[in-house]
Amino acid sequence: MNTLNKTLLALVTTAVFSSAAMATSDESVSDRLMSARGSVEALATTLENMGANVDASVDLNGAYTPFQKIAVYQEKHDELQAQFDALHAE
Repeated sequence: MNTLNKTLLALVTTAVFSSAAMATSDESVSDRLMSARGSVEALATTLENMGANVDASVDLNGAYTPFQKIAVYQEKHDELQAQFDALHAE
């Protein structure tokens, strides 16, 4: 039960930060990059708390602009979200 509470809290926190990051028009590119990175880290922590083996590494080789780096983090987030959805469906 305690793990479930931690998992739900981490997931809600991630969702709030992700939504807030995308909604803020005054947000700088570096803020968006940090937000994307934090979102991946939070979701990875949630999955670890659920007992999943998680690869939260992000390969930024070839991503030269901040926007490319944000896209790489978003792809990793989507991958981890799919893992979360599959684990949660069990």
